[in-house]
Amino acid sequence: MKYSFPSRRSAVMSNRGMVATSQPLAAQAGVSLLQQGGNAVDAAIATAAVLNVVEPMMTGLGGDVFALVYLSRSKELKALNASGRAPYAASLETLQKLGYQKMPETGIHTVTIPGALDGWCSLLDNYGTMSLSQALAPAIELAEHGFPVTEVIAHWWQVNRAKLQANANAARTYLPAGRAPEPGEVFVQPDLANTLKRIAQGGRDVFYRGEIAEAIVACSQENGGLITIKDLNDHTSTWVTPISTNYHGYDIYECPPNGQGLVALLALNILEGYELSSLGHNSPEYLHLLIEALKLAFADANQYVADPDFVDIPFREITF
Repeated sequence: MKYSFPSRRSAVMSNRGMVATSQPLAAQAGVSLLQQGGNAVDAAIATAAVLNVVEPMMTGLGGDVFALVYLSRSKELKALNASGRAPYAASLETLQKLGYQKMPETGIHTVTIPGALDGWCSLLDNYGTMSLSQALAPAIELAEHGFPVTEVIAHWWQVNRAKLQANANAARTYLPAGRAPEPGEVFVQPDLANTLKRIAQGGRDVFYRGEIAEAIVACSQENGGLITIKDLNDHTSTWVTPISTNYHGYDIYECPPNGQGLVALLALNILEGYELSSLGHNSPEYLHLLIEALKLAFADANQYVADPDFVDIPFREITF
């Protein structure tokens, strides 16, 4: 048999729903909620929550959410910016007084207010059909009873070992045997399971106003950070207008800055004038053109992507 694609694996197809992730247990969680009658939003939150458990070196409750939600009945596209803002006290002057001439790449002053949970709640409240407790159930199960660590996850866990060792609590939690888990080892996270259970029972306020918020503030202060209880109390997600471009007749949509989706739109605008099919898929010429387009797009993103509440981003000038 002659294959028209480089893999021997058949494409996954479904007419009832599909979940794509970097980890099969997360995909399984999303599919499980779809099978229980949930919609795509319910499945997406369950999937993201499980990734918090099974890929702790990549994602977590301290992170952010950017979401595009298409409402098929009304044919509307919604965009949610659930990224965390900097602490109120993190002014330019404050950071300069702390000795920084540019933003650090590691450390407590890179930490913004966690936006992920509020994003999940906003999505469920507006467009979900299941409760937060139902969406978090698969993640709680895997955190409480453990999951087998796969090869790729074990590799990246090991890559981050030095960072984890630099913090006593991180080392206790993620290097319990004094090392990163090996492929095939079952990793259990009782503290995370307990946190997720509290959130499932008490909702977002447990995290942004209750004992978890107090623990976040205490940790920040112990490490010289600037996060206060007011930062957490005041945090909200924002529904925003998607940005888009047209590429060879297809409308491509992304979340606006401070998300990075602008990069894809800029690169497509550059590539619009080229006939990629004539170059041959993955040929040196094809790859070189894509790389150069992305380099230019990232250069513009580095210049313009910022908090839209503080920076006026000239969308039309840089995208057309």
